[in-house]
Amino acid sequence: MDKKYTIKDIAQMAGVSKGTVDRVLHNRGKVSPAALEKINEVLNVIDYEPNLIARNLKSTKIYRVCVLLPDPAFDPYWLPCVNGIQDAITEFKAYSVIIETHYFNPESTKSFLKVNETIISQSPDAVLLTPLFHKETVEIIKQYDELGIMVNTFNNQVESSSVKSFVGQDLHKSGRVAASLMNLILNKGQIAIIHIDESLKNAVHMQEKEKGFRNYFDEKELSDFSLTTLKLKYSNIETKFTAFLEENPDLSGIFITTSKAYQIASVLSLATTKKIALIGYDLIEKNVNFLNQGKVHFLIHQNQKRQAYLGVSTLVEHFLFRKEFPDTILLPIDIINSENASFYF
Repeated sequence: MDKKYTIKDIAQMAGVSKGTVDRVLHNRGKVSPAALEKINEVLNVIDYEPNLIARNLKSTKIYRVCVLLPDPAFDPYWLPCVNGIQDAITEFKAYSVIIETHYFNPESTKSFLKVNETIISQSPDAVLLTPLFHKETVEIIKQYDELGIMVNTFNNQVESSSVKSFVGQDLHKSGRVAASLMNLILNKGQIAIIHIDESLKNAVHMQEKEKGFRNYFDEKELSDFSLTTLKLKYSNIETKFTAFLEENPDLSGIFITTSKAYQIASVLSLATTKKIALIGYDLIEKNVNFLNQGKVHFLIHQNQKRQAYLGVSTLVEHFLFRKEFPDTILLPIDIINSENASFYF
């Protein structure tokens, strides 16, 4: 049962040529119905798995895929992506493909552009990136396109005809989900939509979440609610947000568009005894701690590990097996509270 079958083995067992087996396995060229039936019978008997045969396949072409990822040292949100990429590397290690991860500082456009220069110098076949900085990403994609380098994105979407495929969530819809949760918690009141650390004008993902959130309240005509937008930087979160609380004593709900809910929950724990509904994103440890303490009501899980894995595997399977790209792979919008959070670890 542990035998690793080669194309030659399968050809001998089916009584056909190696070329015919190769065409069936890689879905290329014409094969007669009789030959196809014989090969499929053999594949069923040996419980064929592509990876077992792949170790014995030889290719003159080595594909290089570069992943451009924000450095988890600056933001732990991206750490699961590293694991997702590693899963893809492990899965495809038997094939003629090189998968490399390049990290940039998510707080620096200069770092983002410099790492892209490094990637271009390596002339990869494809790049998987998350368009954290929208303006710079659009320009970079143009460069890749001119050089014949394929580009796919994950986590955040960017409007570009050069991008073949996107993996992530419907961010507008996730904003609406957050709004519907807030409406379940509160009957009325002032709600703050808080963006942390990134430039809102250059961060489409935060814009889409806010649009979805506001769209829900507008569509439902919930006039008993008032919505306010607040932008915060890491260096002044405590002082600026504390001042905001003092200026808005009737604040009853907060929606945070990034993975930094813990920073707001921490300030709330010290600044007020009033119960304020708090909804944020992502299952990073600090967020979950506040979720379990009841300081955060809900977290929306974006499953960034799965996003990164699918982003890489989609590219690799296109090169190796000529699989067509899906335009979009949308992941479910998971709602997490203190009762089900443990199941996601």
